[in-house]
Parts: sequence; structure tokens; C-alpha cells
Amino acid sequence: PMAERMRPRTLEEMVGQQHLIGKDKVLRRLIETDRLSSVIFWGPPGTGKTTLAQVIAGATRSRFVFFSAVLQGIKEIREIVQNAREERAYHDRKTLLFVDEIHRFNKAQQDAFLPYVEKGDITLIGATTENPSFEVNSALLSRSRVFVLHPLETPDIEQLLELALTDTRGLSGTFPETDREALAFLAEQAQGDA
Repeated sequence: PMAERMRPRTLEEMVGQQHLIGKDKVLRRLIETDRLSSVIFWGPPGTGKTTLAQVIAGATRSRFVFFSAVLQGIKEIREIVQNAREERAYHDRKTLLFVDEIHRFNKAQQDAFLPYVEKGDITLIGATTENPSFEVNSALLSRSRVFVLHPLETPDIEQLLELALTDTRGLSGTFPETDREALAFLAEQAQGDA
């Protein structure tokens, strides 16, 4: 899908969330110095939680593992951790475990991540649309930093639409003329969801 093809690969390609990844902002500094510990990204759909996790993995040369709380269970965690230990031992490479919709796990299931986070076997990046104070296990939450992602502004969405029309990963050359009013309308209707 085009959305996947257009997904930013670097911090410079990211649109929005400048309060976190703008010049000299805390998350950007943690990424650039490769000092990121476990984090929870909290924000509405389409704000870049998954994209940001993938960008972090690329920027820190870490192995990226996607884990869906909806589709996968606790038994897969052991396999992921074993692979993470081998990756660190043989290639000196960290593993970022991205847990999409971490709030879908109950508190006991979330406990399964705790020993691996504490030992440094994995760096956990949890994504949630729900308030982590209520939906994420307090022990796991205390070992993570929470970053709040905001809905994208209408100009941000317009910028993404223009990029999709001009970039070779998108629809480059398909539409020779761009209707500014149409882009503005589409961007407004997106309501902050890229």
C-alpha cells in the first residue's frame, strides 16, 4: 500500500511531533545518542507511533521486531527474547520490540515483558491509544518513559499529501496538476490522522 511505501525512514522525513523530535528536543536527543530506554508512545491513530519506532530502529541500528497485542501472545515473547539475546551476543545489536496496542494485554500479560526489560534483553516500545496510566501495568510503566503524540495539524497532512503526489515511492508524475483546494479539503477531513 502507498501508506507503507511512503512511511518515513529517517527523523528528517517525519512530519509532525516536533515537540518530541524537533531540533534539541528530548526524544530526538535520546535517538541521536542511542540512549533510548523503554518507552510508551501514547496518541490517537495515525500520529506516527509505529513509524517513529521504525525510524528509531534504523537510526540506532537496532533490530526491529513488530509485535501485535491483537494477533500474538505471550509464547512468542520467549522466542523473540532468545533471538534478541543471540543478536546482542553475536552481532552486538540491540532489539527494539514494538508492541502495538499494548493496552490490549491485561496487566498479567504485560508482566511477561518486565524481566526482559529489566535485564536489558529488549528495549520495549509500546504504542497505545489509551491512557497508559490506566492501561499499562504500573511496574512496566515505571520502567518506561511516556511520550504523548498529538494529532497532526492540517498543514502537516497537506505536506504528506503533496509528498505522496510527487515522491517516486508514491504517485510521482501521475497527477501533473495539484488542486490546492482539494488537498486542503482532504487534509482537513483527515482530522489529524496521517
